[in-house]
Amino acid sequence: MGKGIFLSKAVAVTCVVAAIGAAATIIALSVVFAQEKSKNEALSSSTASPNTIPPVSTTPSTPKEPWDHYRLPHSLAPVSYNVTLWPRLKPDANGLYIFTGHSVVVFRCVKETDLIIIHSNKLNLTKFEGHLAKLTGLNGATAPGLKTSWLEIPTQFLVLQLNSPLQAGSSYELFTDFVGELADDLGGFYRSEYLEDGEKKVVATTQMQPTDARKAFPCFDEPAMKAVFHMTLIHPPETVALSNSISYDPVNVTRDGHSLFQTAFEPTKIMSTYLLAFVVCEFTFTTTNTTEEVLIRIWARRKAIEEGHGNYALEKTGPILKFFEHYYNSSYPLKKSDQIALPDFSAGAMENWGLITYRETALLYNPGVSSNGDKEWVATVISHELAHMWFGNLVTTRWWNDLWLNEGFATYVSYLGADYAEPNWNMKDLIVLNEVIGVMGVDALVSSHPLSSKEEDVMRPEQISELFDSITYSKGGSVLRMLSEFLTEDVFSRGLQTYLKEFQYSNAVYTDLWKHLQMAVAESSIVLPHSVEVIMNRWILQMGFPVVTIDTKTGNISQKHFLLNPDSVVNRPSEFNYEWFVPVTWINTGGAEQSYWLLDKEATNINMSLGANEWLVANINMTGFYRVNYDTENWESLLAKLSTKHQDIPVINRAQLIDDAFNLARAKMVSTTLALRTTKFLDKEVEYMPWETARRNLNYFFLMFDRSEVYGPMQAYLKKQVTPLFNHFKELTVNWTKIPESHTDQYNQVNAISMACSTGVEGCKELTTGWFREWMKNPSLNKISPNLKYTVYCSAIAAGGVDEWDFAWSMFKNATIASEADKLMSALACTKQPWLLNRYLEYCLDPAKIRKQDATSTIITIASNAIGQPLAWDFVRAKWNHIFNDYGGGSFSFGGLINGLTKRFASEFDLKQLKDFKEDNAGQFGSATAALEQALERTEANMQWMAVNKDEVLNWFNSETSPL
Repeated sequence: MGKGIFLSKAVAVTCVVAAIGAAATIIALSVVFAQEKSKNEALSSSTASPNTIPPVSTTPSTPKEPWDHYRLPHSLAPVSYNVTLWPRLKPDANGLYIFTGHSVVVFRCVKETDLIIIHSNKLNLTKFEGHLAKLTGLNGATAPGLKTSWLEIPTQFLVLQLNSPLQAGSSYELFTDFVGELADDLGGFYRSEYLEDGEKKVVATTQMQPTDARKAFPCFDEPAMKAVFHMTLIHPPETVALSNSISYDPVNVTRDGHSLFQTAFEPTKIMSTYLLAFVVCEFTFTTTNTTEEVLIRIWARRKAIEEGHGNYALEKTGPILKFFEHYYNSSYPLKKSDQIALPDFSAGAMENWGLITYRETALLYNPGVSSNGDKEWVATVISHELAHMWFGNLVTTRWWNDLWLNEGFATYVSYLGADYAEPNWNMKDLIVLNEVIGVMGVDALVSSHPLSSKEEDVMRPEQISELFDSITYSKGGSVLRMLSEFLTEDVFSRGLQTYLKEFQYSNAVYTDLWKHLQMAVAESSIVLPHSVEVIMNRWILQMGFPVVTIDTKTGNISQKHFLLNPDSVVNRPSEFNYEWFVPVTWINTGGAEQSYWLLDKEATNINMSLGANEWLVANINMTGFYRVNYDTENWESLLAKLSTKHQDIPVINRAQLIDDAFNLARAKMVSTTLALRTTKFLDKEVEYMPWETARRNLNYFFLMFDRSEVYGPMQAYLKKQVTPLFNHFKELTVNWTKIPESHTDQYNQVNAISMACSTGVEGCKELTTGWFREWMKNPSLNKISPNLKYTVYCSAIAAGGVDEWDFAWSMFKNATIASEADKLMSALACTKQPWLLNRYLEYCLDPAKIRKQDATSTIITIASNAIGQPLAWDFVRAKWNHIFNDYGGGSFSFGGLINGLTKRFASEFDLKQLKDFKEDNAGQFGSATAALEQALERTEANMQWMAVNKDEVLNWFNSETSPL
């Protein structure tokens, strides 16, 4: 899944078409759903029709029965499914959208058992002769009779007890008939809505990962339970039906007096349930030359396609697919690659095999409106999802505890694919900013977690959802990048190729990949100090990472577990005692590159080839996942070099020096003054990566001090540093009339204007508010450069009042391009008016105003505003039950919500409120549980840092801004 982002007519079952379409059943079951929505779990059997049973638990009192566990028994193995679904795109008399369907699963009995346990969640199942399913023997096998059947709600199982055992080696088929709600909850089979020419349109679509295929039909919903899927969709004639496979020609059918289409699809490849996808919509598509071996189509709202918003995705999909075919030495295994942009989608994208689903912002690009950041997002998300077509889909991890391997790998190679598609963007460098630096801040907390967990520690759906975090994606990608670097990319890819060949259409665990990479090493000239498995287990089986300290005077190198709060207690044991095998690299004054494997806590007398007054910078291009500290003399030499000729140090390492120094200072390993001194050369720096790293680190100072007396001198210092950058881009763009040519220059122009306006650089605010006023005078003509839109909108809304806010809100509601709507939605949080921010918070929980997919991110944006943070915190606490229940406690965005709300917390009062929040809502945090613990830890660390550093920081900023 992207950030941080998922049949044959001949075997169609037709004997129960009448049961599926029965109007009485539908009406009765819609009443059941109405009651479910009002949280009445104790449904009366009289509510439903006589042929249905409501989803109530009849859990036997005996604990630890097979159905009490969250994992399926290993007694049955699915072979194929034949699923027919009919989504209703209009509400019924109760205002509910539903779908009806039936499913046949063919399975093999692996081990004799008198139980059938299969996943089913939020489905109302039809009863047949008193039972919730029908069982038939195949190939001469006799099906036992059903003793009893029920839905086990806590573990989301349909349980069938049999009168006699199924026989090992025999095959059977299980038939179910059901009704489900086509809800707007963004999970399973759900609905998305949009307006076109003033008319509401409904899309029926899916998001199965990780555990929601069971909401669409009963299934063995675990990644190792692979099967072949035969899908059939019944839909209105004005719509098109899509699924993972190529469709057969639709046929006309009549159901309940409605003339409909029935579209069947070719059987899928053998695959996991979470990769299944199907969509019914009124979209259209753009496609490549149909003579290509693989049919590539970009689907979206009709107007978006007609206006060319899918053209960029279409242009880049083919080349990226070819890149991965070469990288994996494996042809794309399907006939088609459909990619579809959905108005409502919880992740960035989902790697469904053959039908990749996206948020509109992750697939559609409009050159006149979208920024180059939007364009990069489209390229990298497409690359991420296409990487999964092999690594994740063709070969799938056995269980969710290895999710890091799937998502971390796709994160890393997405930059390789995007670099191939856009070779002038320096994408292989930008991974440092986008993934490595950010996740180090999370992994430096004692509340972090290892990349790989034990299977038994990841059982419940909310535990699985909790793994979709920055550790899994960004740290996973970072350590695999490090591995590829010390193996070389050629050896790394050759290991991947044999791994994919051995495990294609099957499942694997991370040690299988290590084995194949080791085989590739054995065939190369690469010399490693230990096997790939021994080296990498230290990076994935224990949380955190080391800080490597280099003493250039003695040649000593040492390592220790890096923690932002060195006084915090690490409660998570590690068999490796928080030591790593570290590939240390460095360059010195003369530019010579050297390397050394640090295999213990300390190594002595390493020859670093340094003369007097020379410098050394380690971790070349930040390929290693570690921080670096130096002796005082080397730090001073590096600072001197930055102040005189900073270009002698590679640009990534200039960024790294800033980031390492600030984080080392927070960990009390160097002085805060030293960290601040790494920013002094910025008045001569024009490159994006050092500036962006400095901006992020100084943002922490603003979070801590923007309500104190430090704020003024800090603003004055940053104004002094950014003024030359602002003037540089004013000259480069010929007084803001041109767009810089370089991809990263375009990003840094945004930084220049944003920081200049926020610190009061002369002429900046007048520039942005002037552009915004021009737009307000003529709303149909927006001349603001796409790259600068968010910055201009935010600056003008912050400087203005209700008129500016209401204008932006009107433009947001009328925006037809998702990337433009996103910029306005974020900029609306920049206002300084508390009443407007409070009104905006209320809008966040009204899906008619802010889509559910955007609610948490909008609240986070409001909380990033110093005025909005306490308002957002109070709002979320007051509404937590509603947010948790209606916006999905299993959603992995919940961790981001807690993190965003609490970033400024740095006082005893903040800590107490956070502890009270935890206590008041115990058991109601779902996928935000770990984020809450991280927030508590970060708050305590912030309190300590403030107490120690406030006076020193104030004095330094005063000294740097006072007249000589």
